[in-house]
Amino acid sequence: MDSFLIKGGVPLHGEISISGSKNAVLPIMAATLLTGDPCVIRHVPDLSDVRFMGRILESLGAEVKFDGDTVTVHAAKVKGFGDYELIRKMRGSICILGPLLARLNQASVSLPGGCVIGTRPIDLHLKGLRALGAQLDISGGYINAKTRRLKGTTLFLGGRVGPTVLGTANIMMAATLADGITVIESAACEPEVTDLANFLVSMGARITGIGSPTLTITGVKTLHGTDHEVIPDRIEACTFLCAAAATHGEVLLHGARPEHFAAVLDKLREAGVKVERKAGALLVKACRTLKPTDVTTLPYSGFPTDVQAQFMALMCQARGISVITERIFESRFMHVSEMARLGAEISIEGPSAIVKGGRPLSGAPVMASDLRASAALVIAGLSATGSTQVNRIYHLDRGYERMESKLKKLGARIDRVDGE
Repeated sequence: MDSFLIKGGVPLHGEISISGSKNAVLPIMAATLLTGDPCVIRHVPDLSDVRFMGRILESLGAEVKFDGDTVTVHAAKVKGFGDYELIRKMRGSICILGPLLARLNQASVSLPGGCVIGTRPIDLHLKGLRALGAQLDISGGYINAKTRRLKGTTLFLGGRVGPTVLGTANIMMAATLADGITVIESAACEPEVTDLANFLVSMGARITGIGSPTLTITGVKTLHGTDHEVIPDRIEACTFLCAAAATHGEVLLHGARPEHFAAVLDKLREAGVKVERKAGALLVKACRTLKPTDVTTLPYSGFPTDVQAQFMALMCQARGISVITERIFESRFMHVSEMARLGAEISIEGPSAIVKGGRPLSGAPVMASDLRASAALVIAGLSATGSTQVNRIYHLDRGYERMESKLKKLGARIDRVDGE
């Protein structure tokens, strides 16, 4: 397996462009199953997860064409039985269930996998589909769903830790072809959900309340093809903001939409990092001395769980004690033990990580456990003295487009080392 070899201690300087959002494009690709017309999706990041979703759609009978950052999907004829080995490996694959059920009135989809960052049940997906009139059975690792016809209803999708993002996406897609009106209360408000809703509207769906906790979907008989550009990846933008600040650098991010991560910007400024808009881009300037800052992850528009690990790496550079509390996933501190190999002083107390920052980090071999943990270890390695080898970077390739190339453009000394 490939790894990154990083020689740290170099401030990042320069400018890069933010790629399209992974978390937006995966459900959008799934939504192409709702129509037999071609759909063109632009600003698509070249990621292993995106290619994997393309393979899943092909296994269902769709034609998928990749051309640079554009993907064209033509699902003229599809079947309702997904490839077990493909679908079970990726969490985002659950999003094909709603579209398949809405179009074919039946679907058999294997239970999904993905990063091991804690329990991520699909009970709210199933609750929503049952409310729309689906009969569901789980056996042999498959979710088997069927219905005579989905019918609109009013349902509540709030969960133990807030609204469900993929669940909202799944139910919203299914409801576009259901009879009558569906009202989703406690819908997720993430920009990625809004982007999906806008994609569906461009296909002819009737959706109001987009971006709010209450979505109203009036079902239509058919949807048509469309041409859509995916929003920039807010998590990638936040990752590079943290990397620039941790290395005491100065970086200009093109294409970032600061309104999508206001909570992160607020915490960065609280830590003393200067972030300002400049001619349609976002400029981050590190301060000489970072201030310790407490963070609690929350559903959107709160501080995102997908930035928790990267911010923790940044707080290792701040003099003093920071408390980082994880309220979304109970097992999302697996990067802590690896960061300790670099000299980080972090202790876990229940849902919180206590970070004693200001102690210099030194390079060491580390092992990535999941996508965002990998990014945190890269940031820590960039800010450490000596060499750091981050192993299992296939996690990074799932969510960051050409990360080492972008970091090299900013002056980082980082190389991809081929695995044996």
